Amino acid sequence: MPSICFYFRAHQPNRLKQFTFFEIGTDHFYEDDDLNKHYLDQVSESCYLPTNALMMELIERYEGKFKICMSLTGTFIEQMEHHRPDVLESFKKLHQTGCLELIAETYYHSLASEYSVDEFKRQVKLLEDKYQQHFGVKPTALRNTEMIYSNRVAQLAQELDYEAVLAEGVDWYLNGRTPNQLYQAPSSGIKLLLRNHRLTDEIAFRFPQGTLTADQYAFWLSQADGDNINIFMDYETIGEHIKAGTGIFDFMRWLPHYVLMYENLSFKTVREVIDTNRVKGIYDVHFTTSWADAQRDMSAWNGNAMQDEALTKLYSMEYDVKGSNDPDFIHVWSKLQTSDHFYYISTKPWGDGTIHEHFSPYNSAYEGYIFYMNALSDLEITVNELREAKKTGKHKAKTTTAPPQLFSQADLEEPTISKKATLIDIKGIGPKYVKILAQAGIDTFEKLINLSNEDWDVLEKEHTGIIKRCQKEQWIQQAKELAD
Repeated sequence: MPSICFYFRAHQPNRLKQFTFFEIGTDHFYEDDDLNKHYLDQVSESCYLPTNALMMELIERYEGKFKICMSLTGTFIEQMEHHRPDVLESFKKLHQTGCLELIAETYYHSLASEYSVDEFKRQVKLLEDKYQQHFGVKPTALRNTEMIYSNRVAQLAQELDYEAVLAEGVDWYLNGRTPNQLYQAPSSGIKLLLRNHRLTDEIAFRFPQGTLTADQYAFWLSQADGDNINIFMDYETIGEHIKAGTGIFDFMRWLPHYVLMYENLSFKTVREVIDTNRVKGIYDVHFTTSWADAQRDMSAWNGNAMQDEALTKLYSMEYDVKGSNDPDFIHVWSKLQTSDHFYYISTKPWGDGTIHEHFSPYNSAYEGYIFYMNALSDLEITVNELREAKKTGKHKAKTTTAPPQLFSQADLEEPTISKKATLIDIKGIGPKYVKILAQAGIDTFEKLINLSNEDWDVLEKEHTGIIKRCQKEQWIQQAKELAD
């Protein structure tokens, strides 16, 4: 009797502002807190609140037979604490049903498992504390950032007293075997639940094509082999990546109905899977895998020289940063570890590259790299000052640590919108698009606001993607606010 294990990852990164070379050494707040709040509000209304409500509805309707698993990153929880406590409360209520199992992961959604064992363990324990604070539980299963996995990760999980790890079911490591059964890591007692990427992707990527129905999907699940079918995806898939207008909420609303019509199907949490199923094989993974891109490896984050340089420089600071014993400073460095920063710097072509560009707040990977390295260079100044102070025995006053993260730089200063504000003041527009617009004779807020559909069509033909960029960053709305 195969069971279906639904796991969702809920995450929001701390996006960086357009941190220029001239701000190095003078401005020590790197984040665009307004942009972070903008995205959090947007996804809260499109996904988190309505999807949490839907999950509550399904749990109540099917009297606990429908259940799910989820991990919430520390950066996401912090943003909810600061900006949207109502959303955090909705997750708490969902957990109180007893039908949501929380899964551990890294606090900062980082790549630390591949660069610093000590940092990886620290972050997992930090998220344990955050879960304990808000939900009163300690997870028994671990899912590493972006499903990054190898035998080494299983060993780390065992050292942290976890019983199970969620991982990608990579075809070439399965070697013809099904992902739909419980596996075990070699030389360890860690149980492994492997994602069925084909059945997961039917929802995450192919549902928007409009050919998938809940009854059809339930039928496929009923015909699958094995003991447990693991459907693992981003929580934001429902309502944000796949918009409500596609029918995704109706699909999820009816799916349990059709699944439970089959006597051989049920829903189980990770805890229930490892308690009720026998291990059917060893999953031996010597090289790092993930659930990202076609390669299912680390290349989404360290596949080019820019990413590699950024990661090397970041983790080279670990000893000195931690040696400062300054919690705020360590927190700033830790947030720069979030994997999204390196994902934005990817230069992959074709399908994978399109996905990277869709999620990036930057005009290009190179722009993302420049802003990130400028922020890192500013942080490095503080690191060097701390190192020198340590050598000389002098305790220099803290002047370069970021302000407490409860406030953005905008909160700490009087608002000063200059009468000379120009298009470059629109967040997300960047020098590239300012130049493109200027070449088309659009050099004021008024001209941008009054662009006709025909004008936009001309711009789109010459600069593919500009309309999408304008809508994503809300240029027109920003222009109206700045013009006022």
